[in-house]
Amino acid sequence: MTRLAGITLFALSVVASANVATGDTSKAKIALSNSYAGNTFRQQQLKIWAQVAGQAKKAGLIADAPAFTTAENQATEQAQQIQNLVLQGYKAIVINAASPTALNGAIKQACAAGVVVVSFDGIVTEPCAYRIEADFHKMGAEEVDFLAKKLGGKGNLLEVRGLAGVSVDDEIHQGIVDELKQYPGMKIVGSVYGQWTQTVAQKEVAGILPSLPPIDGVVTQGGDGYGVAQAFRAAGRKIPTIILGNRQEELAWWQQQGIDSYQTMSIAADPGSSSFAFWAAQQILAGNKLPHEMSLPTLTVTSDSLAKVLPKTAPGTVASNVFTREQVIDMVQGKK
Repeated sequence: MTRLAGITLFALSVVASANVATGDTSKAKIALSNSYAGNTFRQQQLKIWAQVAGQAKKAGLIADAPAFTTAENQATEQAQQIQNLVLQGYKAIVINAASPTALNGAIKQACAAGVVVVSFDGIVTEPCAYRIEADFHKMGAEEVDFLAKKLGGKGNLLEVRGLAGVSVDDEIHQGIVDELKQYPGMKIVGSVYGQWTQTVAQKEVAGILPSLPPIDGVVTQGGDGYGVAQAFRAAGRKIPTIILGNRQEELAWWQQQGIDSYQTMSIAADPGSSSFAFWAAQQILAGNKLPHEMSLPTLTVTSDSLAKVLPKTAPGTVASNVFTREQVIDMVQGKK
C-alpha cells in the first residue's frame, strides 16, 4: 500500500474475486455530480474520487470519471447538470445530492435514458436510483447516548447542525431528537447551522453563546467541533463536552487537552464513501446485481483509538478509508 495526504490507498487487485463482475466497462464514462465542496470533508471526498477513478482509468477499467461540483448546494443547478451529463453520454452518474427530492425529476429522466444513477452521502428518494447511506440517524443517537452516560442523564445541550435542506443534516438531527426522548433530564437549549465547517461553526456559536445558559454538552455533525471549542474559549466560557467529527485539527486538539482530562468521542461519515460509490457504479455497469439500498458504517474514534488514528490523518484531512472494488462487493454482500 502507499500513502498520500495521510490517506491509505489500496492498489487495484490484480486478480478479481469470484463475486466481482468483469463485464467490459473500458469505454464507459462515469461522472460525479457533487453539490458542495466548501469544507474539508467534501474536498477529501473529491480527492479520493480522483485518486480511485484515476487508478481505474489507468488500469483500463473505465474511459473517464470526472467530478463536477455545483455552486453552494444549488439543487436547480445540479438537476440541470445531471441532464447535461446524460446528453454528454455518461453511462453512470454518481450523485452527492443537494436535496433528497429536488433532483428526482432529472434522475428519473436519466434512468429512462439507460443511465445508472448512484446516490451517496446526500442521497435521493427517486426509486430508480441506487442509494449508499450511512446510518446518520444512529450517529445522532450515539452522540446523545455518550453524553447521557457522561453527564448522568442531565444537562443543557447545544446542537450544531450541518447544511440546511440536505438529508444528512435532517437524519442526524432526527436521531438526536428521537434519542433525547430517552433522557428527560437533557435538553437542547440552542441550535445553529455550522455547515460542517470550522470557521462557520465558530462564528455561529459565538453569536448565540451570549443568550445561552451554561452548556454541558455539544452535539455536532462533523467539521465543526474545533470551531465550537474556539468559540467557547474566546467567550471565556468553560468548554463543555464536544462531540468531535474526525477532522485532523479536532483530533489534534483533543490529544492536546489530554484524553484522560477531556473525555469525549469523535464520529463522522467516511469521506471514502466516494470510492465506495465509484466502485458500486462501475460494478453495476459491469453487470453486478447490487441492491438499490446499500449501507456504509460511520467511523468512530475513541480515547483508546485516538493515538492510532491521529498519526494517519494528515492536517487538512479527515480520518477515512479508501475502498477497493473487492472490499465494496464484500461489504455489500455482508462478508465484511
